[in-house]
Amino acid sequence: MNILDKIVLHKREEVKLAKSMVPVNELEAAAYFSRTPYSFEDFLLDEQRSSIIAEFKRSSPSKGTINDRAKVEEVTAAYAAAGASALSVLTDVNFFGGHNRDLLQARAANHIPILRKDFIIDEYQIIEAKALGADIILLIAAILTPDEIESFAELSKSLGLNVLLEVHNLEELQRSITPDLDAVGVNNRNLGDFSVNIQTSFELVDQIPDDFLKISESAISDPLTINELQAAGFDGFLIGENFMKTEDPGAAMSDFVRRLISV
Repeated sequence: MNILDKIVLHKREEVKLAKSMVPVNELEAAAYFSRTPYSFEDFLLDEQRSSIIAEFKRSSPSKGTINDRAKVEEVTAAYAAAGASALSVLTDVNFFGGHNRDLLQARAANHIPILRKDFIIDEYQIIEAKALGADIILLIAAILTPDEIESFAELSKSLGLNVLLEVHNLEELQRSITPDLDAVGVNNRNLGDFSVNIQTSFELVDQIPDDFLKISESAISDPLTINELQAAGFDGFLIGENFMKTEDPGAAMSDFVRRLISV
């Protein structure tokens, strides 16, 4: 059993418990449930912003603790001030040190789109994401069937949420495309063993239909890499660990964006 299998197995128990504690009607009564989500496309393609989706992540199965001192409100607000087009907030507790309250706190502190970064395996989590103030939902092809991706994307769109499909190879991409997606992300990290290879993005970019925003995720630590990915056809870039491993993630992003402008 690889890391991803363990995560999904635990997630099923986690969702079962959440359903028993907070029913759907309570989620639908939450203050954020009635808000209109921001448009991912509008912010990602805004030339005044960096096209970076900046991630708040405390830990990971491969690296252990990355940053357990950072405060989500401060870091995400600094990301936004540095020009982030969107934010990514981990809400997985057991493997990434996140929590639903992190998303709530990031929402209260920011006025740009927020991606709920988690392992979505049930419609309940999509409704929960809307209640927590998310604007974008992540669907990971490696853990979902084509039918699940289609139905989850349809539910997300009915709630006004933007949908980011994450793939790791051509097979996942080809079996997972559905009209209700907004963006397709290529994760350069293998979720089976958590190794990274930026070439994955270059190999898949031309296979992604131009109807969707194209996002490269993980293994990005150099502004020159973003220039190369943009030239290849990518619209956005998810970066987390490169910022979070520093003492001041917001300042690290600000410096990165300055170097991005100058190259």
